[in-house]
Amino acid sequence: MSIKTFNYGSIIRAKRQKKNLKSKELAKKLGISPAFLSLIETNERKPNADLMLLIQEHLELSNEDLTRKIDPGLENQTKDVFNISLLEDLDIRPEEADEVVKTNPKIAKALIRLANDHNERDNEIGDDLEKKMIGNKTSFPGEIVSEFIQKNNNYFPELESFANKIFDKVKTQNRVQYSSLCDFLNSEYNLTVKDVAPKEKLFTKIYYPEKKEMYLSEFTSLETRKLFAANQVAQMGASDIIKDYLDDFSFPTEVSRKVANVALLNYTGAAIIMDYKKFFQECLHFRYDLELLQNSFAVSFEQVVHRATSLNNPNMKGIPLHLIRVDRSGNVSKRFSLSGIELPRSSGACPLWNVFTAFSNPNIIHTAVSKMTDGSTYFCLARTVEKGIAKYGEARSLLSIGLGCNIKYAKEMVYSDGMNLEDKKSEIPIGVSCRRCDRLDCSQRAFPPATKKYDVDLNSRGVSIFVNE
Repeated sequence: MSIKTFNYGSIIRAKRQKKNLKSKELAKKLGISPAFLSLIETNERKPNADLMLLIQEHLELSNEDLTRKIDPGLENQTKDVFNISLLEDLDIRPEEADEVVKTNPKIAKALIRLANDHNERDNEIGDDLEKKMIGNKTSFPGEIVSEFIQKNNNYFPELESFANKIFDKVKTQNRVQYSSLCDFLNSEYNLTVKDVAPKEKLFTKIYYPEKKEMYLSEFTSLETRKLFAANQVAQMGASDIIKDYLDDFSFPTEVSRKVANVALLNYTGAAIIMDYKKFFQECLHFRYDLELLQNSFAVSFEQVVHRATSLNNPNMKGIPLHLIRVDRSGNVSKRFSLSGIELPRSSGACPLWNVFTAFSNPNIIHTAVSKMTDGSTYFCLARTVEKGIAKYGEARSLLSIGLGCNIKYAKEMVYSDGMNLEDKKSEIPIGVSCRRCDRLDCSQRAFPPATKKYDVDLNSRGVSIFVNE
């Protein structure tokens, strides 16, 4: 047995302490120095066979005591407990967490229960706060659509099947062109697509069902017009499939149902342009190089990001991702999470998310390793996009899109190359919002945490007015 495989130290120490033996006393009985005993108890030195027998004799340790198996799940969950922000300042090392599991697994289980209770209460407080800030969340159609998409894990197999059939009919050299979609609409549905320049009132798309004509603005990008054409194919041929999905969800208002309908049309349109199997294969081949995929499929950055989050076919599953879209004021217009991260629902989110810092350097992909208050860590990307009519004198909105995954999938993305993902110092501590975060040492704090009492000291101030410790 090598020193690396000797891991009985914590058991020896626990047994010694249980017998109320000081290290000096046991060392004397064993005929070794207290310093050497300390090295044994920290697994830094391996006792020889004779010394090990002496230790077992004096501490009444059986072979079964030394060889009992440790539940790896319990070990990992206990380590996660000590990663929550509430305990960060204690700087508890992973081996110390392991020691708790080895010496007293019941205490480890108790700690896990307490941590789970803490996180549940934190989430309840967060939900209550957001309801107070934005009222009943069901009144927002966008939030309802997020819940609808989340419920379906952003994967709609019947729409994928429909899209794949269309893709096979309209593809040109393994890609879908705008002109081929327009030709398909004309031949299949006798629908004419016209590119027109708006004269009086600006628009992006107008469809006249009675005339079977669709006008697309020449002021929009070719990528946008291609998606509109693909959406129209979905509207003409997949309306029954979409209705079945919508009927399976309880929408509080007709408006929220219509917004969800639009979302499914967009989903199907993207699936027609970016066929699931081909897109999945290229994501793996190019390791989610989003801008390369954008150029490969001739789509916009936002379109390729959306498509990347939908690779949830159990037989061809991509990385579980989260997506969030915000404006400069922090208003959240899109949110979806399969990565496990909790995303903010409204304005007032933590400004340390790189989806916000991306505004300082537009049109460049920003990367970050972000650590949430529950100790979970995520690899996050963010880049700005412009929305609106590309016409001189017309203001365009600048939005930021964030995409990310659990840190364990980071190496599957090209953006992690050259990054030391094990470096704890590079992790950026973030939260859902100031009120949801209990990190008192944050210089970005704008509001006090809802989970802790606070007072204002006129004679002392920490990193913010709400912190005087």
